[in-house]
Amino acid sequence: MYFLRRILFFVPLLLVISMLSFGLLRLAPGGPFDRDRAPASAEIERQLRARYHLDEPVPVQYVRWLGDALRGDLGLSLKYRNHSVADIILQGLPVSLALGLLGFGFAIGVGVPVGFFTAMRRGGWADWGGSFLVLVGICVPGFVVGPLLVMVFALELRWFPAALWGSPMQAVLPMVALGLYFAGRVARLMREGMAQTLRSEFIRTARAKGLGEPAILMRHAFRLAVMPVVSYSGPMLADLLTGSFVVESIFQIPGIGVFIVDSSRSRDYPLVIGLVLLYAVLLLVLNLAVDLAYGLLDPRVEHE
Repeated sequence: MYFLRRILFFVPLLLVISMLSFGLLRLAPGGPFDRDRAPASAEIERQLRARYHLDEPVPVQYVRWLGDALRGDLGLSLKYRNHSVADIILQGLPVSLALGLLGFGFAIGVGVPVGFFTAMRRGGWADWGGSFLVLVGICVPGFVVGPLLVMVFALELRWFPAALWGSPMQAVLPMVALGLYFAGRVARLMREGMAQTLRSEFIRTARAKGLGEPAILMRHAFRLAVMPVVSYSGPMLADLLTGSFVVESIFQIPGIGVFIVDSSRSRDYPLVIGLVLLYAVLLLVLNLAVDLAYGLLDPRVEHE
């Protein structure tokens, strides 16, 4: 019943998100035809506005859009003429999904071991060194990491291609550039969770009973220490899947990240709303998956 209520709650929430997106876009200055039409061509602009029903009142536009969206039609893009929003999303989403999943795997695969190891060496040189590297990964943004990776590993060492998408080698540098920041966040969460768990009463009791240290760490401490990482993994994966436009621009990757920026600049209303709803659905579904993972990892969590 808990998950069923959560799923039913998605419907009004998505409705509110779509209404807010629709209204805020109309309040923003500028229009979809300001950049590619001269001011003298007022008749052409009037015809374009009539073609896309932009001459109607905003509430009427929203009701029309909502009716089409309920039938699976998100409308035509105002910038990429003769291309529907659904076609654009379906074209770029698989690429962004692949890049996001690779970045997620890198963040978890690097962040969890680093956080676990630094927690085991708390206060020592390994802890200080690992924490410094984690802090660097968090503070250096992707638009700085990406060009540095290209200059060192693509242009200087020639180990990996500099751009484009299609082969496993081309995915390495974008994966690192995208996942490095999140790996640092995961490492900090894992370190603090592990350090706090190791100070718990049940850990001291297990050691007093003579249980081996590997069993204490892996069977008891790790399952609780990783809970903050599990909680963060839902929003992190949503950010990785839809917020990679900087990395996609640097490495010339044909994902949906480029469309997020371009559609916002050009006031492409249907495409912006479609991408916002895509992000919202991903975030809601991933948060629901996180709640399910909580129940599997921690037996104390019960969903009534």
